[in-house]
Amino acid sequence: MPDNIAEMMARIGIAFALGLAVGLERQWRARMAGLRTNVLVSVGSALFVLFGAYAFVGRPEDPTRVAAQIVSGIGFLGAGVIWKQGGSISGLNTAATLWATAAVGTLAGGGLYLVAAGGTVAIVLANTILRPLARTLDRQPTSGSEISTTYVLQLRCSLAVEPHVRTMAVRAVSRPEFALRSVSSQELPTDTAAGAKTVAEVTVTVVATERNDKLLEEAISTLSLEPEVTAVEWQVRDAE
Repeated sequence: MPDNIAEMMARIGIAFALGLAVGLERQWRARMAGLRTNVLVSVGSALFVLFGAYAFVGRPEDPTRVAAQIVSGIGFLGAGVIWKQGGSISGLNTAATLWATAAVGTLAGGGLYLVAAGGTVAIVLANTILRPLARTLDRQPTSGSEISTTYVLQLRCSLAVEPHVRTMAVRAVSRPEFALRSVSSQELPTDTAAGAKTVAEVTVTVVATERNDKLLEEAISTLSLEPEVTAVEWQVRDAE
């Protein structure tokens, strides 16, 4: 046992470093599971593997049993970061990242350093390079998807007609395909000294059972023709 202390410490250190690499990207994007969570998942997985490998002498099957329990046990963390609000689900990518980080820690704890490092690179690339690609594909014309989509609609108008514009916006998205989630308005800072009218911004959030950008554009197309409305913008809220 004493002869293996240096090797065990090295594995723990590598698990820490690789978990840190994944956590930095998550923390930078201000995700629910950030720097500390990913490091703890990676190191914890390595510790469990080391426990199975060295605590039971003469029983080589134990490390694989411990690894199997890590795969299933990490699910409780994943379940804790998945949120469902109405028809919208968020946190799936964060849960998947934690699951993959556990695998990295397991590999590091098992001494497969190069494979663990390769897995870390793959995780970081999946969360960075694939993000703009996924958004590009989302913008392509489609008849819809099986995943619910949250749309955020923003309109600008003078403060005097804000109640009227807010009513029009709600009516525009009142369709069976959309579920209204929230309506809010705020006064935007303007240069009143120059004689400009006070501007208000109305924000409407709706959830569609499937993505259909064309349907939303049709619903709000009349709003841009209203003389009271000075600007109309919409975007898809990123769940992850």
